[in-house]
Amino acid sequence: MLWNQPTLMLRLLTLLVVSEAAHFGFFVTALPLRADTLGLNAALIGTLMGGHYLADALSKGPMGYLAGRYGAGWLLLLASVSGLMVMLLAQGSLLGGGAPPYLALLGLAGLWGVMYGSLWPIVMGYSQTLARPERLSRALALTSLAVVPGLALGVGVLGPLMQRSEDLGINVLLGLQGSATLLALSVVGLRGTPQPPQTRASLSELLRQWRGVGLLLPAALAQTLAPGLLVTLLFPLLELLGLSMLELAFPALGLLIGLGLTLWLAGRMADRTCPRRALLPGLLLLALSYGVLALPHPETRLWAALPLLGVGYGAFLTGWNGLVGQVLPQGQRMTGWGTIMTVEALGYAIGPILGGLMWTAYGHTGVFATGAAVFVITLAYYLLTAPSQATQPRHKAPSL
Repeated sequence: MLWNQPTLMLRLLTLLVVSEAAHFGFFVTALPLRADTLGLNAALIGTLMGGHYLADALSKGPMGYLAGRYGAGWLLLLASVSGLMVMLLAQGSLLGGGAPPYLALLGLAGLWGVMYGSLWPIVMGYSQTLARPERLSRALALTSLAVVPGLALGVGVLGPLMQRSEDLGINVLLGLQGSATLLALSVVGLRGTPQPPQTRASLSELLRQWRGVGLLLPAALAQTLAPGLLVTLLFPLLELLGLSMLELAFPALGLLIGLGLTLWLAGRMADRTCPRRALLPGLLLLALSYGVLALPHPETRLWAALPLLGVGYGAFLTGWNGLVGQVLPQGQRMTGWGTIMTVEALGYAIGPILGGLMWTAYGHTGVFATGAAVFVITLAYYLLTAPSQATQPRHKAPSL
């Protein structure tokens, strides 16, 4: 078992997956598919989504601080309730009750974004606090992948379901968000991160504690910018390659196998030795895979590039999460996770803009060459400036 108190951690992970499923289901599936019924055009939907995601990204640091300082459970409940309010407001319109007041929907979506900003810092903070010290990298890497089943359920399952039966799809969406609210109620008593014995630190001590976090921020921006280059280019790339989604499935299976195997094997190495021993080779493999795809006729090399990409991401994820877990100040982990995730969100925001420019100017070669360059620069940055392994003291796991 990766964590102490596995039942508590299972509830938090389930809450995270269900919340992400409802989150993606509403913004990526329900809104675009039912835009006409809601009386919204593409510009209004874009504003709604952009405002929500901006509020989510910018609030992660402050909400992490509030969760660590004053308690996490009530913030998780507020995040779930605010999402339920947005969906209930839109429900009448989605079921034919007329267009909702747009400003009210926009305001509630912004409130949901602020509250939702607490979810990832809290779950990552508790995953770190509850993780067995000898399995920290693997526990954090697995937690960070919880978004994948949420995305698959909210888009891959709910999308076709809503296309077949709108009423059933909407009810399933409300059921997901209602389930998230019930799960949040089950952990409403969660407190903040246990504080170290010396609760009042000097300014120099605070600067020392946060110096390692500060050194990670430029790399956090760069390493999310690179995959962000491809966010809006999936279907143009498939058209260029002459492939359908079904035809991509077999090479993608190699990516998933490489990711799964490396996630565990590299995680064992990162936990037993040093996270950088997984992180640095992972970045090198990511740069190589992007470089291979930047060459002409990338469709002839997918069989090699995608498994290589999976191996690279598996090593990178375990190394990165293990390194962050070692660097964050013990009593301020949720604040630290929130701060790093805010910077990561900025990387995902900049990536599609840069990717679109490179695609327009240089095609797929420009996009993948830019990604490879970003990974190489990030690798060089870690070699020159990233903090080395630091041993965290064992701590008592929190309880309800």
